[in-house]
Amino acid sequence: MKKPAIIAALGAAVTAPVVWAAWKYIPRPGPVGNPAVPEPAKPVDLVRYGGRWYEQFRYEASFQKGMDAVTADYSLGPDGSVRVVNRGRRGGEVSKFDKSVGRAKVVDRATNAKLKVRFFGPFAGDYWVLDHGDDYDWSIVGEPSGRYLWALTREARPGPEILEHLEDRVRSLGYDWSLVRITAQ
Repeated sequence: MKKPAIIAALGAAVTAPVVWAAWKYIPRPGPVGNPAVPEPAKPVDLVRYGGRWYEQFRYEASFQKGMDAVTADYSLGPDGSVRVVNRGRRGGEVSKFDKSVGRAKVVDRATNAKLKVRFFGPFAGDYWVLDHGDDYDWSIVGEPSGRYLWALTREARPGPEILEHLEDRVRSLGYDWSLVRITAQ
């Protein structure tokens, strides 16, 4: 084999895993579902926000594609950062759960409602708690591009009144309901 062919083969062998990792882990944004995302409605008490949340619906994102029964666990670290553990079931398989662990830093100390979350390498995304229940029984999360949206509750299977409230609130915040994917248990 000639030297240029060997160099090309080595280059392909090194490049392929990098391209695969980038395809798998770097988010590819979906359509804009809200061209005018509002500022968060109220401050967030990070201690009360901590604990387990159950995703009820979201805008589909490349990094969560096909995932159902999603949970998010938040815990406050001693340095003020927030540990994030997301879990979800892929492809309808009862036993196949994916897990990702990240860390979020508060970027708006006045409200604690805007954070930057990092799951992989140098890539960080905005995480805005747009609104939440006074008792922290529900939360609506988005970010400034309007491409991502999550509705979370403390109960895995909340009553219809909470789900109706979440839908109404998401619509009132300007989100396109036709892009929503129901993901609850």
